[in-house]
Amino acid sequence: MTSKAGEYIKPELMACCGAREIKDNDLVIVGTGFPTMSANIAKYTHAPNAVLMQESGVVDAQPKRTALSVGDPCLNPGAAMIGGLVDILGMLLQAGWVDVGFLSGSQVDKFGNINTTVIGDYDQPKSRLPGSGGANPIGSMARKTLIITLHDKRRLVERVDFVTTPGYIDGPGAREKWNMPEGSGPSVIITNKAILKFDSETCEAYLASYHPGNTVEEVLDNTPWELKVAEDVHETQPPTEEEIRVIREVLDPYRMISVYEKKGYV
Repeated sequence: MTSKAGEYIKPELMACCGAREIKDNDLVIVGTGFPTMSANIAKYTHAPNAVLMQESGVVDAQPKRTALSVGDPCLNPGAAMIGGLVDILGMLLQAGWVDVGFLSGSQVDKFGNINTTVIGDYDQPKSRLPGSGGANPIGSMARKTLIITLHDKRRLVERVDFVTTPGYIDGPGAREKWNMPEGSGPSVIITNKAILKFDSETCEAYLASYHPGNTVEEVLDNTPWELKVAEDVHETQPPTEEEIRVIREVLDPYRMISVYEKKGYV
């Protein structure tokens, strides 16, 4: 059952969009914020057997409150395993077991490449960014990646200034050229205005749906390349009553997700 218009905030919709990309029994690498929220919405609704893990080494955490970081101690009690970075990125990710990875970045381009390294020229940058962390191996080795970002011309770009984490790099055949797993790569870009998916032939992002309150024209105006539009483009399904209940009563009773409204996720 779909919730009534106006009964949710945009960050809740974005979290639900991420959740809908997770299937039952998926092994999912999550970070804090949207990734954890999305993955847990999936577990409490349609994917109870999905297994969530943090790159810090915690597998199948059962926290009693919202985690503030991937190393938050609340993730430890009741977890199936508490290991380390090598266990997650080496034993599981690089061995090909991870189904889904959640990513974000300061720049995301039409091929799903992500930049978290530098804005501008590498040697004389406008600003330096924190770098890859686990994002590069996740984007390289997970069977599919979900990207969450704001929809504006600073964050969505035709080509990133630096490829920190590979998407489809420069188009068809590029991931295969670099010996990345067959069939892997970004699946969707979830923004505060729309959902972009990737064309299997061109490997370019296209507009699949626009969020309630937004329009196709608005999405195109805020995208700095000639964004293709799906023939069946439609309005994104709002959060269901059950999804909203899970967010507000189970996962985030203190409404920590509302901080994203202050960051511009509206």
